[in-house]
Amino acid sequence: MALGARERRQATATDAPVRQVFAADVRARLSTPLLADVAVAVAIFLLLFAAVALADSADVPLPPSNDAKISSNPADLPYYAMRSLFRMMIALVLSYAFALMFGYWAARNRKAERLMVPALDILQSVPVLGFLSITVTGFLALFPGSELGLEAASIFAIFTAMAWNITFSMYASSRSVSAEFDEMSRLFRLTSWLRFWRLDVPNAAIGLVWNGMMSMAGAWFFLTASEDITVNGQSYAIPGVGAFAQEAIDDGNWVNIGWAITTMIIMIIGVNVVLWRPLVAWSEKFRNEQSSSGEEPRSLVLSLFRRARWPGVFGRARRRAADWLVRHTAFLGSDARASGAPTTQRGRIWDFAFYSIVGLALVVGLIALYRYVTDGQGPTAFLEPIYLASLTFLRVVAVLVISTLVWVPIGIKIGLNPRAARIAQPVVQVAASFPANFLYPIVVTIFVAWHISLNWGAIALMLLGAQWYILFNTVAGAQAIPTDLREAMADMRVGGPLWWRRFAIPAVFGSYVTGGVTAAGGAWNASIVAERVNFGTNVLVAAGIGAYIAEATANGNNRAVLLGVVVMSVFVVFFNRVFWKRMYRLAERKYSL
Repeated sequence: MALGARERRQATATDAPVRQVFAADVRARLSTPLLADVAVAVAIFLLLFAAVALADSADVPLPPSNDAKISSNPADLPYYAMRSLFRMMIALVLSYAFALMFGYWAARNRKAERLMVPALDILQSVPVLGFLSITVTGFLALFPGSELGLEAASIFAIFTAMAWNITFSMYASSRSVSAEFDEMSRLFRLTSWLRFWRLDVPNAAIGLVWNGMMSMAGAWFFLTASEDITVNGQSYAIPGVGAFAQEAIDDGNWVNIGWAITTMIIMIIGVNVVLWRPLVAWSEKFRNEQSSSGEEPRSLVLSLFRRARWPGVFGRARRRAADWLVRHTAFLGSDARASGAPTTQRGRIWDFAFYSIVGLALVVGLIALYRYVTDGQGPTAFLEPIYLASLTFLRVVAVLVISTLVWVPIGIKIGLNPRAARIAQPVVQVAASFPANFLYPIVVTIFVAWHISLNWGAIALMLLGAQWYILFNTVAGAQAIPTDLREAMADMRVGGPLWWRRFAIPAVFGSYVTGGVTAAGGAWNASIVAERVNFGTNVLVAAGIGAYIAEATANGNNRAVLLGVVVMSVFVVFFNRVFWKRMYRLAERKYSL
């Protein structure tokens, strides 16, 4: 039946809001993906252009040593910032690749673990300056007459400041896979490749993101050391914010120091917005829980990529490549074999032969190393470094105690509150990423004015570079607590000291151990730049192994550098074996969720 004019007007008025909403929805569906596609495409092309341009700018003739100066004009800082950020990104990608392979292998293969974990302890104990003094000559020989050698050495130095923390995170996460998931993997006979990408990496995703964030923050701390290189009495400077800041510090130029600090803050905030906040929001899908969390982290950049159709194209290509790899990696074996299977007679023979060869190589290498570092002095050559390392060890213990008491409670509160995490993440990221040695001119001025000995002040400087490992790992551990467990504690009205003792601290204990190990390593590494600081004509030196290695590196005394690195490594490995290994076992046996 036809409607009258009045009825038609009423229907039109009633349907108008519906049509408006529908039209707005259609426009959003048509326009948003297109705009997102354009934005993502432009961003990708700009990144590719920047990568090519920066790579070309690095392939220039190498200036003579001690003459490699960079411009002190603040107008060049944007270019220097891009050069520094380019090095950081390359080192970060290499660090993740190394961590995934090394950490997974060490966790899944008990025989490999016996060699790889001590090797990781030793590697993280070697300071950045130690790697630089050993590798710079080799990289310069690899790219003769080109600045690419210095670029490679700088990237490798940044890699050594990042990789160990991420690797420890992957190792700890792979060791703490829940029994249910491990049994499921064996029941479905997943190939080693599928288990790695479908179980171990997703289980470690949240920790890998937060530890990658922390590793990059720690690498910023050594930016000046990796861009203003002094080895064997020769100094090289490559364009970057770190080299610009170091030159300003040497000249006592407060204005340029302020410009460097401003540039660093802008860079750190930009990296947090473009890279880390999207990754934190993306990694939430790997949370292992039976109920959804109340409020999830959000990111405008991640939302833009999800609206765009470009990632879907690459995603389909990635899935096809993954299917091809699944079909062609069956030779790696499946996960059906029960853990702890007895070793065959042939396996025991091969194990004995392998360990015999490794043991013989270690004995021969240690004898050659002992002869080189002692230089005919005998065991007395170790007395001074051991005494200095003992003083640094006391500072490291002080850093760990202070960091634990201050940041574990704060990290738990941040991790359990998504709103607090969203607010605190950029603030903490800036504080953790900011190179503490940029502030050394202010610190030196205060210490000199107040007559504070660097023997005590070095603890505060080491805190600036090491405390964040504990905070970030605690936050990651708290965020990984299943929501159903949090709700159970709330339903049972568990609070106060009992909540901390029976729920919060045990839940983050495994993550805290990982943070403690890397914080200790970071404190030892930070001692290199914390026990010997300068600003203009003022030079403060603390008694410690860090100052010993720094002075030996500046003077080109390779024997003393190696001697100091050996003693520091022995201290770190001994402490890790005696204390942290027991903490790992306790976390794995008693506090694994």
